[in-house]
Amino acid sequence: MRHRVAGYKLGRSSGHRKALRRSLITELFRHERIRTTRAKAASIRGAAEKLITLAKRGNEAGEAKAVHARRLAAARLNDPEIVKKLFDDIAPRYTDRPGGYTRMLKLGPRQGDAAEMVLLELVEE
Repeated sequence: MRHRVAGYKLGRSSGHRKALRRSLITELFRHERIRTTRAKAASIRGAAEKLITLAKRGNEAGEAKAVHARRLAAARLNDPEIVKKLFDDIAPRYTDRPGGYTRMLKLGPRQGDAAEMVLLELVEE
């Protein structure tokens, strides 16, 4: 039984898994779409959407809460430029949208090992 077991292990140690998720989310925000396996995309989708929601709330809040939100986002991302892009470019796009900022489009199996590939992208308004 898999009761109360959340997340995907992705065949990696916990440190490697954390670094992989962090880099995938960073690249998703940098390029606004990434091509990856379905398991990896599913494992980062929720965290990416939570970061966009955090950025939305940080933009609406007062000065102290905005700084706190930026620091929380910076702790979860690799690049300060991406944090700036998240708060200044990405989050304002979704001010009227209550969620569902990403979409996964199936691309079919990968040539080498038949892993199911998807295109994870930010939804355009």
